[in-house]
Amino acid sequence: MSALTYETVARIAQQGGTIYFVLIFLAGVAYALWPKNGEAFKRMAHLPLEDREGDNV
Repeated sequence: MSALTYETVARIAQQGGTIYFVLIFLAGVAYALWPKNGEAFKRMAHLPLEDREGDNV
């Protein structure tokens, strides 16, 4: 059994971090594209365009 060197630990950490962030990114994309969330995102996208009375300063 060989001892863990700095290079080995660094490589494992880099690969693990890359996999972790790719999984987090894919989870975010899946959440954004999930059909159930589509209507809420459309509504939020149009919020800046709404003209409500009494909000003008």
